[in-house]
Amino acid sequence: MTGQQPHVFVTRRLPGGALDRLHAVAEVDVWEGELPPPRGELLARARNADGLISLLTERIDGELLDRCPRLVAVCNYAVGYDNFDVDAATARGVLLTNTPGVLTETTADFAFALLMAAARRVVEGDRYSRTGEWQTWGPELLLGVDVYRGTLGLVGVGQIGAAVARRARGFEMRILYHDAVARPDVEQRLGLQRRDLDTLLAEADFVSLHVPLLPETRHLIGRRELARMRPSAVLVNTSRGAVVDTQALYEALRAGCPGAAALDVTEPEPLPPSHPLFSLPNVIITPHIASGSLTTRSRMADLAVDNMLAALAGRLPPNALNPQAGQQRRTPQG
Repeated sequence: MTGQQPHVFVTRRLPGGALDRLHAVAEVDVWEGELPPPRGELLARARNADGLISLLTERIDGELLDRCPRLVAVCNYAVGYDNFDVDAATARGVLLTNTPGVLTETTADFAFALLMAAARRVVEGDRYSRTGEWQTWGPELLLGVDVYRGTLGLVGVGQIGAAVARRARGFEMRILYHDAVARPDVEQRLGLQRRDLDTLLAEADFVSLHVPLLPETRHLIGRRELARMRPSAVLVNTSRGAVVDTQALYEALRAGCPGAAALDVTEPEPLPPSHPLFSLPNVIITPHIASGSLTTRSRMADLAVDNMLAALAGRLPPNALNPQAGQQRRTPQG
C-alpha cells in the first residue's frame, strides 16, 4: 500500500504484542472499555476503517458493512463466527476471518476440568468449606460420580471434541460420539463409537457439547433430550450457550435429571445474576473462559493480526472464511 496508512478499529484490548505489529503499518484505534462498544459507537468508530478486528460480541451484518464502505476485512478474535452475516459480507466483497486451531487444546483442558469439577462436586465442596458447614469428615458427604472408566458422550467431534476424547482415554473412558457425519478416522484413532443422539444421551455418564451454533443446533439439547439423560449424568457445554435450552435445563436440573451441569457458555450471555440457574447447587457456571490462558489468547491475537495484515496488503488471509469474496473484493483506501 502507498500513501496514507490504513485505519483499523479493534473492538477490545488484546493480550500479547500482536497489536504492535499492526501499529507498524496502520493507524490503530482500540476500544478501551471492558464492555463491548455499544452499537452506535461501533458504527461510528468503524465508519472510516479499512479493517475491523472484532469479538463475538459485535454483530457484523449488512447494516454495518453498508455504513463502513472502506472495510476490506473483518477479522474475528474467535474460532466461532456466529456473529457474522457471511452472505452479506461476501456480497459486498468484504473478507471475513477467524482464529482456528490455536485454542483447541486449551479449550479441551477446560472442558475436561468442568467435567471433573461437576462430577466430584468441587465447587460445592469449596462453598461448603467457606460457609462453615464443614463440621467433620462423613462417609456420605458430597458424594460424586467416578470419571475413571465412565462413559463419555461427545456431541460434535471437531478438533476440540477430538481433543477432549484424547484426554478421556487417559481415564480409560468408553467414548461415544454423535456427529452429522461419520468420522471413521477418529473412531479408529481414538476408539470412539458412533451413536444417534438419543442413544448417546441415554448411555453416557457425561455429555460434552462441541458443535457450532447453526439453525439446526439451536436448542439441540431441550426438554426431550434432557429427559433422555441419566439421573446421575453431567452435561458440559463449552460450545455456544444457545445449543442448550436454558429454561429446560433449569427445570431438568431442579428435578434432578441430569444430575449436574457445567456451563462455560449460556443463553443469554452473560447470564444475569438473578437467573434461577444460579440458585441451584448442581450447576457450575463460568464466564466463557475455556480458551482463557495467556498463551492461547496471545496466539489468537497473533492470528487475527496476521489475517488483517494479509488483507490490508491485498492478499488472501490465511484463515479466510469467505475466499470467494475476493472476486469482488474491496481494495484498501490508503
